[in-house]
Amino acid sequence: MNESNNSPTQPGLRLGRRSLLKGAALSAAGLSLPALLDACGGSSTPTPTAPTEGNFPSHPQWNFVFVNHVTTNPFFVPTQYGIQDATSLLGCKYQWTGSQTSSVTEMVDALNSAISAKADGIAVSLIDPTAFNDPVKAALDAGIPVVAYNADVPTNPRLAYIGQDLYASGQQVGMRIASLVPSGDIVGFIATPGSLNIQPRINGIESVLSTKPGIHFVEVATGAKVNDELSAIEAYYLGHKNLAGMVAVDGGSTQGVGQIMEKYGLAAKGVHAGGYDLLPKTLQEVQAGNLDFTIDQQPYLQGFLPVVQLFLYKLSGGLQQPSNTNTGLLFVTKNNVGPYLSTQTRFEGSSSAEKVVSPS
Repeated sequence: MNESNNSPTQPGLRLGRRSLLKGAALSAAGLSLPALLDACGGSSTPTPTAPTEGNFPSHPQWNFVFVNHVTTNPFFVPTQYGIQDATSLLGCKYQWTGSQTSSVTEMVDALNSAISAKADGIAVSLIDPTAFNDPVKAALDAGIPVVAYNADVPTNPRLAYIGQDLYASGQQVGMRIASLVPSGDIVGFIATPGSLNIQPRINGIESVLSTKPGIHFVEVATGAKVNDELSAIEAYYLGHKNLAGMVAVDGGSTQGVGQIMEKYGLAAKGVHAGGYDLLPKTLQEVQAGNLDFTIDQQPYLQGFLPVVQLFLYKLSGGLQQPSNTNTGLLFVTKNNVGPYLSTQTRFEGSSSAEKVVSPS
């Protein structure tokens, strides 16, 4: 497994960052600092081995393992920044592992390795409806707290889910594209059909569009690699030039849709398109009018909040149970894309620099 101990590269900024993040961490957990200490019965003496700011009781440098389905995908860059910031704030460490290609087998192997290594907590993207049930149960039986992030299976015994309500977001996309394309052919692109981090979205889209008598909707797979996605989208368009709308439910496919819209001047021809996530090229396509919208699901929080919840669980001896947290849905359009492009931050993964962002 790939381990990162998150040593800040700019020591002079470390104290300021912790000051900023401390309030956010406690607020996200629904606790004030005094309430946290009362619940834990701990002292206010900071740990000498894992120094943190604030009156947290002394604690081990707990290791939290994140099992991901596409470990090198650019979507998860801000997620990893969120993990780094939270573990630095709380005096913990983390490992980032899993699969580069959405291989469930590789993810299960990584999860089992984390259990064997006696991880202090695990966060896993539950992209398969059943494959993770037994490993998660084994982890819980071993006293290791497990939360899901980015993708969820409600019937899995995990303690909580931190991420977007995927099906509901798909419904919102369906309503948005239907308002732009009241009739005609609409295609929905999906990288890996069946994968539970994105399949619920396209199901949500279809649930809306299937009620619109003038719309014909079809689902098309694009593949897990960005270059393959672009090729698949272009090939489909060239064979279906009568398309009235295109949507995508993953970051790579959304970027590809924007690029094809730009290459063939489709916006000027009345074609409408949209999708998910904040890849730089996607944001540029929104600004240029080639994409009508993309959705911000706050990937930074999908890393930051699992660490906070696992930390509180460990600190409180399990009294602070992790809680389901919806990281939200914001439509980014030409009207509000400006700040995303003009400000480079860790929160969108466009910069690794630690800095206070002034309102634009």
